[in-house]
Amino acid sequence: MNRIPFIAGNWKMNNTVGEALGLVKELTKLLDGLKGVEVAVAPPFTALSEVSKSLKGSPVALAAQDLFYEDKGAFTGEISPMMLTDLGVKYAILGHSERRYILGESNELVNRKVLAALKGGLRPILCVGETLGQRKLNLTFMVVDDQLRDALNHVSKEDATKIVVAYEPVWAIGTGENATPEQAQEVHAHIRARLAYRFGPDAASEIRIQYGGSVKPENARELLDQPDVDGALVGGASLVADSFAKIIKAKSS
Repeated sequence: MNRIPFIAGNWKMNNTVGEALGLVKELTKLLDGLKGVEVAVAPPFTALSEVSKSLKGSPVALAAQDLFYEDKGAFTGEISPMMLTDLGVKYAILGHSERRYILGESNELVNRKVLAALKGGLRPILCVGETLGQRKLNLTFMVVDDQLRDALNHVSKEDATKIVVAYEPVWAIGTGENATPEQAQEVHAHIRARLAYRFGPDAASEIRIQYGGSVKPENARELLDQPDVDGALVGGASLVADSFAKIIKAKSS
């Protein structure tokens, strides 16, 4: 299966509208003529509308950093899938470790969001990964298995191929540390095997699995050359157009 590599930039709680527009303008200029790789950026909610307008006609898709599992209602502060698709959003990052471990999101809540995203026409980027303590206790595969199983509850085989899985070892996010290419490949291969068990080998071969955790221009190619690493979910390096473009071009044809 020839999976198109997918590099997404998660801007987290950074950039005003003006800063966001400046960043995408510079980025799209650097990516002119890009082939062989799919790209998305996930600005904060406040910048989605203006960034969406700026990205029209560019090779860069729009992603949201989260969503709520209802279409509308008395849910103060929340954003629905319908609101996101109305802005031209294609992807939604769900279950990010910062939401799991800082904001207390459970696997069950992530599952509700995954199902809502699919129902609303969005493609989930489902994040899974272990903490440093869990890795030291050799619990990596158990943690990832639990997160995958619960988050994909009630997902059909057809819908499964619309999902991107992002393996993000929590100990490597924003720390400057990253999994070695061999460590990343080991977990990615395990994830694909679990997906094959759940949805069948054909579906599993279509599902893209990104690596996330201190991806930089210096380590991108070695990570992205692993057979089961189909792209990257990039944090800090995606806030600098030149750095992000270099990561993207490490996987472009």
